[in-house]
Amino acid sequence: MEADRWIERVRSQKSHLPELAELATLEAELRALLGELRAAEAEIAPLASQRDVVAAESLRLSKRVHDLDAALSLSTANARELSALQGELVHVRQLQEASEDHELELLVELEPMEAALEDIKRRAQPGVSRRVELQAMIKDLQVSLDEELAALAITREETAQAVPAEMRSRYNAALARSGGSGAAQVVEGRCDGCRIALAPLDYDRFKALPEDTFMDCPECGRLLLP
Repeated sequence: MEADRWIERVRSQKSHLPELAELATLEAELRALLGELRAAEAEIAPLASQRDVVAAESLRLSKRVHDLDAALSLSTANARELSALQGELVHVRQLQEASEDHELELLVELEPMEAALEDIKRRAQPGVSRRVELQAMIKDLQVSLDEELAALAITREETAQAVPAEMRSRYNAALARSGGSGAAQVVEGRCDGCRIALAPLDYDRFKALPEDTFMDCPECGRLLLP
């Protein structure tokens, strides 16, 4: 009984590590931040795409202005051709200015949104680092507890071999039904396995049992020990 209870305690410890609870809380927080991040990215994406298109157009117009400037400075064309080049240059510069103004407006609109995006990433970073630490700690602790369980199982088997076969069979059947252990002590008239008080007649029958004779708990089926 004591060996099985120790095994149950260690198993419970393994599944209820404080680090597991902290990790679960942390992962919930990180999932919430991820949701914020995805929402911010979705809000930024159309504007960022538009900015990229406008920036590309500004670059194209800037190159065209440069080419027209070069053509005018090196041109030996007649007055009509020079006038046409000059007229195109003025028009392209106007388009360039309008495009650059639009690009600047988009940059101003995007700046606080991108700052918010970076703030979410900054807030998530400590949690990401802590999650890695917790995962490593949990892995080490569970390996250690698995080793302890293996040692307890060996001790339990050695102890079980000292129990008569018939009693061992009864105990194992009760263990399969109840879990934790196949026996329990009676403390102040209660089975300390299921915590339920024995009925007066059952308690009297328990107290009257001959030595090395055991009855089952009427509630949980564990073997009752004095």
